[in-house]
Amino acid sequence: MTTSPTSKPARDSYVEMTEIVLPSHANPLGTAFGGQIMAWIDICAGIAAQRHARQIVVTASMDDLHFLAPIHVGEVVVLKAQVNRAFHTSLEVGVSVDAEMPLTGERRHCSSAYLTFVALDAEGNRVPIPDVRPETEAQKRRYKEAEERRCFRLQRRTLSRNVVKGHSSPRH
Repeated sequence: MTTSPTSKPARDSYVEMTEIVLPSHANPLGTAFGGQIMAWIDICAGIAAQRHARQIVVTASMDDLHFLAPIHVGEVVVLKAQVNRAFHTSLEVGVSVDAEMPLTGERRHCSSAYLTFVALDAEGNRVPIPDVRPETEAQKRRYKEAEERRCFRLQRRTLSRNVVKGHSSPRH
């Protein structure tokens, strides 16, 4: 693992965000809409990405998102995000989502996501960003795994583009 002299510690991008699930965030079963959780994930990850890049960042993708447990009205959603790795003009942010029982403090893991952000200048052009400097063993593991996920994302993107090209011909 090599990092440039302009690298920044992963910890500098850490974000912890909390939200309470209100009835307006819930479906008829009294559990949070998946889209609401996704929006909070995107906001939390975006803050982490911007802290690292100190540039305008936009969401490029969110990896497969699985809801492992429902989050009920009245529970607190705890989102934790940190940049795992930077690639020239893009970076990967990992987000963990827990539900917290407000009266007991008991937490349960509900979801995880990896998002890719791209750094842009004021004209919308991609700009380089600093490397990430992992310090803890967990950060070093996430840094290494981020490269593997990036390769998989690029393969999936190429496959998706090829599928779209195959279906884009005009109908007769």
